[in-house]
Amino acid sequence: MSMYRFGYVFGKFSIALLLGCLFLGQANAGQTVTITDLAGRSVEINVPVEKLILGEGRYLPSLAILDRKDPTQRVVGMMGEFEKYDPASYGQYSRRYPRLDDIPRIGGSNSSSFSLEQALSVAPDVAFFGLSSGHGPNDKDKQLLATLEAAGVPVVILDFRIDPLVNTPKSIEILGKLLGRENEAEEFLAFYREQLDLVTDALPNEFIRPTVFMESRVGLGAECCEAIGERMMGRFIDAAGGRNVFGEMILGTHGSVSREYLLLNEPEVYIGTAIGSTMTEERFPQFIQLGANTDKDRAEKSLTSALSRPELRELEAVKQGKAYAIWHHFYNSPMNVVAVQVMAKWLHPDRFRFLAPEETLGTYFDRFQPVPLDGVYWAASVQGK
Repeated sequence: MSMYRFGYVFGKFSIALLLGCLFLGQANAGQTVTITDLAGRSVEINVPVEKLILGEGRYLPSLAILDRKDPTQRVVGMMGEFEKYDPASYGQYSRRYPRLDDIPRIGGSNSSSFSLEQALSVAPDVAFFGLSSGHGPNDKDKQLLATLEAAGVPVVILDFRIDPLVNTPKSIEILGKLLGRENEAEEFLAFYREQLDLVTDALPNEFIRPTVFMESRVGLGAECCEAIGERMMGRFIDAAGGRNVFGEMILGTHGSVSREYLLLNEPEVYIGTAIGSTMTEERFPQFIQLGANTDKDRAEKSLTSALSRPELRELEAVKQGKAYAIWHHFYNSPMNVVAVQVMAKWLHPDRFRFLAPEETLGTYFDRFQPVPLDGVYWAASVQGK
């Protein structure tokens, strides 16, 4: 089967169906707006959008910032990576909104699993896809985008992942405009900018940047080591006043470095990203556990276990207690500003003594999320206490 089953779809879904989709899009016509998405594409859309599909299920918390009563109310189809990769957070949402489990899945956890047939069958007003790469279709899938748009489904590209600190505000602003939630979007963005400025405004023009090795998805691979590159969470290191020790070598989102190369390029600080939770503990005990439903003790124990690996326990950063863990899903979340504050305190504890990322995270959940804060999202090595 080809990536999007184009031949099959055009055979089975006749011109009449495509015209029908066009008619459905026109039938919902209200005000038409033109927006420029995160891929620089100009897109015309009837607003407010009432039916949408998510090219990544983890866009749901972003919708929740705007549709605070029920972020699932407009979702008629979504990819299935949310429940696969962050089952603890997904569980919070599914308990709060049971209909979440019944929303049709238009694919699994990668772009090749996306079903054009299923996406068209739910007759969305718009599709939200990611920029460049991720766990769903993106702006590089030109033929797919053209096919959806020919069927009356405009595609809007968002980004919380590739350049998160720049594109999160832009993505929330777009969503607010299309959903008729401009006031809610601006309320969040005022909070977001204020919290980010607390870090960036406190850094002088010239200062010493500690070197950081950020190990991505700790425990996923057997070999050492998957490192974060200059994009994605690498942007957080820079904003927090650090220097990614492998940033110049890994220009994308992540790449592999050998144990020998790591020891030759020792970082001053180690940060591992946690893809585990209480829901993965039995099957994947090697993962660092953070996020929803994870308590401080369990998080610290899982970090201690990860740091006991031979390739890490030799690092001076680990021996000196400058080793930490952070929730991996900050990389694709509108609350990424919290990660920047946490890292700033790790890298420059004296300069950022005033920061309170715990309060920032609490405010995010209290004001902008329909589910409670229940869990810890970062941890420090017990050697550093």
